[in-house]
Amino acid sequence: MSRITYREEPCKSALNRVAGMAFAWSLNPYTGCAHRCAFCYVRAFEKRADRPSDARYGTDIRVKTNFVEVLRQELARRSWKHEAVAIGAATDPYQPAESRYRLTRRTIEALAEFRTPFHIITRGPMILRDLDVLVAAAKRVDVHVNVSIPTLDPKVLKVMEPGVAPGTRRIAVVKALVEAGIDTGVGMAPILPGLTDGRESMAAVVRAAREAGATSVWARGLYLQPGTREHFLEALESAWPELAATYARLYRGRAYLPREVDEEIRATVKELKRKEGVADRRAIRLAPDPGAEPAVPEQLGLGL
Repeated sequence: MSRITYREEPCKSALNRVAGMAFAWSLNPYTGCAHRCAFCYVRAFEKRADRPSDARYGTDIRVKTNFVEVLRQELARRSWKHEAVAIGAATDPYQPAESRYRLTRRTIEALAEFRTPFHIITRGPMILRDLDVLVAAAKRVDVHVNVSIPTLDPKVLKVMEPGVAPGTRRIAVVKALVEAGIDTGVGMAPILPGLTDGRESMAAVVRAAREAGATSVWARGLYLQPGTREHFLEALESAWPELAATYARLYRGRAYLPREVDEEIRATVKELKRKEGVADRRAIRLAPDPGAEPAVPEQLGLGL
């Protein structure tokens, strides 16, 4: 792999409006992701922006140096309605750059201070470094963490998620977060036909999630847009050439799996969740004080 270049550049805005999702806004302190997942849908965005979506993706990371300062200004506006925010919708907030820049950690502190509920999406064990601020935040606002674990198969993870910790390590992250009282679920995404869609493969993840105390589990099939498609199929052809024809058939003229295939995956996971008894069994359930009021600009010395 090529050496990663980190570009320190300011941003003009932090909050991104989102439509058609469970959350209203998203936050991404970094652009690009050193995890370099072969199936990452952000590769498609990069291709449309005329940036590398191939093997070079993840070697050029933009660090939004003023991100938290801009975010705090946006959260301090009187028009801010304290709607739910997702951290990491387009890049992992706990990729290696976070160990140095700590933008995600300070983002959590800002959201909690301004009484804004948030949802973190990550594959990165580094989130455990921030247990203290997560616990503090969960006492002020609704906090949910989703740890992405599509499979526990080490070969599949090594090929498809080359810059990410093993699945077993991520299961340990779920356990630590839940034991601290954080509402933490497991996202089995994406499920890869012929590789991780077998019942036993999916059952292994659901079982491990249940044993770790995960409060929820969900699954989604592979999504292949131009940009993502080319790189993913190249990785697939290299490691599992016998599956090339299957993917050509499943994704001919489409970016999503055929509906019946995706519905079968979801139904299987739903059944496995019921069988394993996945539910919120936290011994400690952190919850915000319903009577607390959001901070206002004057109290925070922003004078907006």
